[in-house]
Amino acid sequence: MATTKAASNKGLSELFHDTLKDIYFAEKKIIATLPKMAKAAQSPDLKAAFEKHHGETQEHVARLEEVFEVIGKKPQAKTCAAIVGITDEGAEIMEEYKGTPALDAGLLAVAQAVEHYEISRYGTMKTWASELGLDEAVSILNLTLGEEKATDEALTALAESAVNLAAEAA
Repeated sequence: MATTKAASNKGLSELFHDTLKDIYFAEKKIIATLPKMAKAAQSPDLKAAFEKHHGETQEHVARLEEVFEVIGKKPQAKTCAAIVGITDEGAEIMEEYKGTPALDAGLLAVAQAVEHYEISRYGTMKTWASELGLDEAVSILNLTLGEEKATDEALTALAESAVNLAAEAA
């Protein structure tokens, strides 16, 4: 019974903090993964997109550190199983499709899975920050959310205009 009582004392503030630690881990994992994806990509445009997003992701980490500061907590990461799974899938695609016309399409699909995860997290956290009255955090999270959505749109355009066509043509 003690565990149930302890669990029932956790509220939105604690959930926000736990989710912040989760996305902090995710962004750091993405920073480590994007250079590998850029190196593996065959399309110069896809390489450039991964390199651009690498720089943005470094800024996202800095912004998350600001959010930790807003809530008076030390920046701390908590293993995010979702992002580990997605990046493992990317590593598998890089290995299994190396040198094939489908490699870039697979890499792009993994990148979009990452973006969709991030969009979901940042959207949720922005809403929670608003409900918790953390206006400064709302602004910070909204800025990153907009960039994640723009990256997703750019990846979709790249997939539809070239990468998927090249994989299909082979």
